[in-house]
Amino acid sequence: MSGQDADLPHENAAQDVIAVDEDDTELELVNRLDAHTGDGIRHRAFTSLVFDEDDNILLAQRAPGKRLWGTFWDGTVASHPVEGQSQEEATRQRLEEELGVTPDQYDDLRLTDRFEYKRYFENAGVEHEVCTVLQLTLTDTTLDPDEEEVAGVMWVPYERLHSNPEWYRQLRLCPWFEIAMRRDVRSEADD
Repeated sequence: MSGQDADLPHENAAQDVIAVDEDDTELELVNRLDAHTGDGIRHRAFTSLVFDEDDNILLAQRAPGKRLWGTFWDGTVASHPVEGQSQEEATRQRLEEELGVTPDQYDDLRLTDRFEYKRYFENAGVEHEVCTVLQLTLTDTTLDPDEEEVAGVMWVPYERLHSNPEWYRQLRLCPWFEIAMRRDVRSEADD
């Protein structure tokens, strides 16, 4: 780490995200930390939901070191594409980095939904995102989680989670995942 990097308040301060309008049209690059502090800056994000062949969804617990929503449970992986990167490319990258899932374990990666939301997290920051939902089904469920990113994983029957979210409140679900679940991501994919 250079002397200049050591002065940065958080590792996210060295990264950019893509600011977008309400239609997900790219506006400019903005500092990732700036996008997640104060009132936030609307930016592009994605959440990728991984299913097995029995219609279970893979939940991933965010690592405790995450600045926002650490130890909360998420719908597999979520992040931000970088400039010039598609949502699908970003999903493939994060799946491999966070869970060791490679493209030969699935062949049906698809975009199924998009929504905008804004949520504050304690006194630590804010998410103001246009969030794309992507889905895939693993034919090989072998995982190799990176503990710097993922604290735990759990397969959950999708229909039970969608129909009875109150049964899972103790998990403390990430807000973007809760929104995607309320929108019934499986029925969107089946249309």
